[in-house]
Amino acid sequence: MARVYMETLIQRCVTFSQIKQLQSHFLTAGHFQSSFLRSRLLDRCAISTFGNLSHAVQIFNHIPKPLTNDWNAIIRGFAASSQPSLAFSWFRSMLCQASSSSMCKVDALTCSFTLKACARALCSSAIVQLHGQINRRGLFADALLCTTLLDAYSKNGDLSNAQKLFDEMPVRDVASWNALIAGLVSGNRAHEALELYKRMEMEGISRNEITVVAALGACSHLGAIKEGEKIYDYIKDADLDQNVIVSNATIDMYTKCGFVDRAFQVFEQMTSKKSVVTWNTMIMGFAVHGEAHKALEIFEKLNYNGITPDDVSYLAALTACRHAGLVEYGTSIFNNMACNGVEPNMKHYGCVVDLLSRAGRLREAHDIICSMSMLPDPVLWQSLLGASEIHKNIEMAEIASRKLIEMGVKNDGDFVLLSNIYAAQGRWKDVGRVRDDMETKQVKKVPGLSYIEAEGTIHKFYNSDKSHQQWEEIYEKIDEIRFKIREDGYVAQTGLVLHDIGEEEKENALCYHSEKLAVAYGLMMMDGVEEESPVRVIKNLRICGDCHVVFKHISKIYKREIIVRDRVRFHRFKDGSCSCRDYW
Repeated sequence: MARVYMETLIQRCVTFSQIKQLQSHFLTAGHFQSSFLRSRLLDRCAISTFGNLSHAVQIFNHIPKPLTNDWNAIIRGFAASSQPSLAFSWFRSMLCQASSSSMCKVDALTCSFTLKACARALCSSAIVQLHGQINRRGLFADALLCTTLLDAYSKNGDLSNAQKLFDEMPVRDVASWNALIAGLVSGNRAHEALELYKRMEMEGISRNEITVVAALGACSHLGAIKEGEKIYDYIKDADLDQNVIVSNATIDMYTKCGFVDRAFQVFEQMTSKKSVVTWNTMIMGFAVHGEAHKALEIFEKLNYNGITPDDVSYLAALTACRHAGLVEYGTSIFNNMACNGVEPNMKHYGCVVDLLSRAGRLREAHDIICSMSMLPDPVLWQSLLGASEIHKNIEMAEIASRKLIEMGVKNDGDFVLLSNIYAAQGRWKDVGRVRDDMETKQVKKVPGLSYIEAEGTIHKFYNSDKSHQQWEEIYEKIDEIRFKIREDGYVAQTGLVLHDIGEEEKENALCYHSEKLAVAYGLMMMDGVEEESPVRVIKNLRICGDCHVVFKHISKIYKREIIVRDRVRFHRFKDGSCSCRDYW
């Protein structure tokens, strides 16, 4: 009875001073000899928000022979602290004592707490060592511990070990599946994540909120709308749409798959209370689709709905202004942030610099970068460099380029932009110098890559790709498109080709960009399909200027809407024009 009473006292401690008073009472009353009460007190001191981990360590150091629960309390405390890597050091110390004391034994909880610490600290080698300890100590049959190990591998990006462990697990629960699906999504293996989700469905395993959020994330990454809608159907059938996080993921999926109107329907029909994340997701969705006025309308409604805008809210609003060229409105929002208790961070500065730069106000953008209280990151100088290309400002381009070189940035796109500016002026010696710099600095160009979903399968294309089983038909379709768009007045943007070669060779070099191949394949697959169905493509880089012109012609000639999601935003081509209004 006394033990239950003492445990209740421990649980009722709500301040650090109360913990210290209780510790003194335990010492004087002799309760500190009880390993159960001692470890509970250590737990309360080490992991509670009002506790004190260093004091917990002092208590531990005065224990003559610490037992398993004492060690676990300290390891758990470090796992949840700002120094999670120290948990593994304590684990190793525990191993040393365990080898010489039968009273101290590494158990499943010890390994679980240490694994969580290693996952937070990104200690990959430590996770492998813990895996070995789990096997040696016969703990592999513990399904919960194996799931924690799987989660640690996944969060550290060691997906090969995660997959191997998953396949070897004697018992898998829904948490095991969730850990691997989420790991595959965050490790840029979204296609495999979706395949695993389908396998889970086929094996009749019930999926929960965490499962569908991860699977929707995979659909968002791939633009896999058909799979996304199947998942959403399951969400509604299982009443998972009552969860605000699930609804947020659904809105994000629809916007990233190119269906912002459907995302807005989900937003409007939500029965659960909208969080600030819900509003931010919808604002950003409209922003990247070029629907600036709708995005800003929702932004203005935040306060009326009892939601205080946070830093992401302002970032989404600035993104809307940036993509629509609303310079005065955007600078006003930026200037009012601090007044509303939100300090601008690097991303906010990046938006306003890009906003001013693309509007041709390069000097103002440059002055903002130079006047920042924090050190500017490369993105700000890259925005200035990109806008210098648009406005053919060689002086500002060279300033931005020098800054990027000083910062040690080796982004191939920066060199390409500077080359574009020189090439546009016919300064081929300077183009050659930039290309030589790229070779000297071992800068490799990131290959253009585009995805398209057709008949439930994701198809991937690189520039000048001939790996697709239907590549010959795709190239024939490209030839057909070239013929038709020339008749419609298309003129190739050969100035975008950096090589000092003939015009015909330059035009041929532009023909087989990855997004053109994807669109051509999409048109082939759409033959006989109603005109309302768009061709949807995802590009890993920014869409090139020539492809942008070509797609406007295609949308007009083939009477087919084309939706391209590039690295920055959405472009919706319809009836010969683009939703970006050529402001990108």
